[in-house]
Amino acid sequence: MWTRMSDFDRMFQAMDLLQSRLSGIFEDYGRFRPTVSTWGITEASPRTNLYDVGDRLEVKIEVPGISKNDLNIKIQGNYLEISGSRKSDTPQGYKAHRIERGESTFTRSFTLPSDVEASRVEAALKDGILTLRLPKVEQAKPIQIAIG
Repeated sequence: MWTRMSDFDRMFQAMDLLQSRLSGIFEDYGRFRPTVSTWGITEASPRTNLYDVGDRLEVKIEVPGISKNDLNIKIQGNYLEISGSRKSDTPQGYKAHRIERGESTFTRSFTLPSDVEASRVEAALKDGILTLRLPKVEQAKPIQIAIG
């Protein structure tokens, strides 16, 4: 009676074995290149949090090892783009035996939940965290129209 289930079990065991062997083959290869997650964010992309604080939006981005001169921020309406680059920190004349913190670049773009006033944006970089304070555009308030 359980013969069919046993056949299925054997089939899935074989598939699991094949998957584990294939994963092992590519394990080392994957360590040296960024992988893309379901959201299209690579491991090299800085992690970002976006908060709505009532009259403004606040964005916090992890950018360790990147100076403020190597960051670019562009805002138009409700579109935000942040890019940056990390330069090599190998001192002149040194021979490197291992480089894991080499040069890299990134670009992140976001559609914000509301338009922001670009002229009033504040940016601060502290302890490897870039904080953006984005004041929202004040929405037009409805007025009562009297019928004459």
